[in-house]
Amino acid sequence: MSKVAFLGLGVMGAPMAGHLARADHQVTAYNRTAAKSARWREALSSDGIDAATAATPTEAVRDCDVVLACLGNDDDVRGVMLGDGGVFAAMKHGATFVDHTTVSPALAKELAEAAASRGLLCVDAPVSGGEAGAQNGKLAIMCGGSKDAMASATPVMEAYAARIVHVGDAGAGQTCKAINQICIAGVLAGLSEGVRMAQASGVDTDKVLEAISGGAAQSWQMENRWKTMVQDEFDFGFAIDWMRKDLAIALGQGQEAGISLPVTALVDQFYAQVQQHGGARQDTSALIRHLPEVKS
Repeated sequence: MSKVAFLGLGVMGAPMAGHLARADHQVTAYNRTAAKSARWREALSSDGIDAATAATPTEAVRDCDVVLACLGNDDDVRGVMLGDGGVFAAMKHGATFVDHTTVSPALAKELAEAAASRGLLCVDAPVSGGEAGAQNGKLAIMCGGSKDAMASATPVMEAYAARIVHVGDAGAGQTCKAINQICIAGVLAGLSEGVRMAQASGVDTDKVLEAISGGAAQSWQMENRWKTMVQDEFDFGFAIDWMRKDLAIALGQGQEAGISLPVTALVDQFYAQVQQHGGARQDTSALIRHLPEVKS
């Protein structure tokens, strides 16, 4: 087993780091809010699992074979990894950095270059599967980086992954995640209209789900979010604020590639409307809230 550090114990990071400890890796975790680190360690301790926490990121990564991060955005990652007294400067020669944060492909390439200059390996490895996937250890991980970096990172990531795909060189994982979010946005837009149509028509929404989820309309979002959208429940972890951050990356990628993403741009505007009406921290399925409620 490896000696690893995990930076960021949020909705996704805390269960991922927990899976690493349960898989017998030697884990040291860091979170900006110390109380959250303490709760994470206590929860594992109550299950008889030993893990450590550190007061600073550089303390956490000292002598680690693999350093993993699940932070907020480009600025957060750049500041922690490359800033004054940053993590890269504290990592031992030959160690591997795995970034599970969804950031821009440009930053992923910048990190890979900075890592290589210090004798480090680097994988951009954004995830999909949401809070449930993190808790159940069933995340899909899309990766960019060298074969050597993947060989080092994969045995560690297997602790919380259902699927790990090496998409290509540095930045390819983040490009794949942008495509993932484009696809989710379109599916949720159609699903929102489908739910509202069912409600407005007065049909049994459970029967509609039973009928159409067995055919070509089926999707993960339909299976997991149709009923909760009908019930106006949106507390499932991946917030609209984060989705809009991701869609901004996707739209920027489209612009750089010279392609139009009209559906993605429209869905982003719909999400902005939901944000303005208090939905910023609600799950992405709250997209339905941009459509008027149906009077029963």
